[in-house]
Amino acid sequence: MPETETLPWEYSVSIPNDPRGVTVCRRTLRLILTMHGLIRLVDVAELLAAELVANAVLHTKGPATLRVCWSLGVLQIGAWDADPEPPEPPGELAGLTDAEGGRGLALVRACSDAWGWQPLFRYGNRGKYVWCDLAAV
Repeated sequence: MPETETLPWEYSVSIPNDPRGVTVCRRTLRLILTMHGLIRLVDVAELLAAELVANAVLHTKGPATLRVCWSLGVLQIGAWDADPEPPEPPGELAGLTDAEGGRGLALVRACSDAWGWQPLFRYGNRGKYVWCDLAAV
């Protein structure tokens, strides 16, 4: 299907608190985007999803969920985790080149068209949803 498809779609991948889940999410996202004809977004989308899911897995103790939505020419990638605390604000990417950590949200901010977070309740659990948008222009 071409990028001009008008019907919205949404996929979710739930993973346990396991670093291997990041790879599962990346590979699943690549397949989803390829099947929908959005191959030109794959590399950046994979990077963004990996950063969001890695943060969810590394900084919380519970499960995580990757959510990918397409609507009106915008791909939204988000990660839910069980920690309701807001994410650390991203620093400037240029100032983090030698840092061993802390680049995740700076990369998300630099590589996406928009990003944000919101507190959520899911299945009776508290948590947050951190998301970013990629416009397929």
